[in-house]
Amino acid sequence: MGDPAGPARVSIVTGASQGIGRVLALTLARRGDTVVLAARNEPNLADVAAEIGAAGGTALTLPTDVTDLASVEAMVAATVERFGRLDVVVANSGVAGPSGPLWESAPQEWTDTLAVNVTGVFHTLRATLPAMFSTGTGAAVVIGSISGKRPLYGRTAYTTSKMALVGLVRTLALEAGPHGVRVNLVSPGFVAGPRIDWVIAAQARSRGLDEAAIRSEFESQSPLGRLTEATDVANAVAYLTSDAAAGITGTDLNVNAGVVMY
Repeated sequence: MGDPAGPARVSIVTGASQGIGRVLALTLARRGDTVVLAARNEPNLADVAAEIGAAGGTALTLPTDVTDLASVEAMVAATVERFGRLDVVVANSGVAGPSGPLWESAPQEWTDTLAVNVTGVFHTLRATLPAMFSTGTGAAVVIGSISGKRPLYGRTAYTTSKMALVGLVRTLALEAGPHGVRVNLVSPGFVAGPRIDWVIAAQARSRGLDEAAIRSEFESQSPLGRLTEATDVANAVAYLTSDAAAGITGTDLNVNAGVVMY
């Protein structure tokens, strides 16, 4: 694992038990951060922590439900009590939500999607920012989506939740800046892995098409002709939370293989 100049950063990653969150946690640990792993899936968190530990890093698992403010506050309090500080938070927890036309979505599916993807981010930042304010420095990154910039068929709840994060981050950058904390958004594209496989399968069913045709459609939207890799996202987050990005706040960084360029 790397060894950054000065004390190791203490970094919280929500949704760290799988997918992008797992890769985020491993990437930050590799650069020398002490990583707090927060998610609901305790066995998976233990696996990620073991992987970090085997590589010589330090990780603390704190099972957390981001839809429950008390759970998030307890996780942050435990972090500060254990390490005495908080330098970085990556609000990565998210759910895919329903796939299909809005009028076929159950009201509870809509509510559940926004509860994690929007309210969960609110809870995470509300609880973590004051801990960073106390040291006068810090960086928060919210994981958004390409869907927050352009529509994707059958993904109304998800797209609504991700578009909300653009306004949240821009406003919060104004509010947190005077306290020395930077807030940015990363908008991944179609990230290779189980979630995009599920979306492709759902869209194939909804549109009456072959899964291979849907996958090719997704890949062809990129000038690079490929899906986004989780490591692409993690490397961008590592940059935005480093001293090299000290002058960057309130930005929305595209990490989507060129599918969206604005």
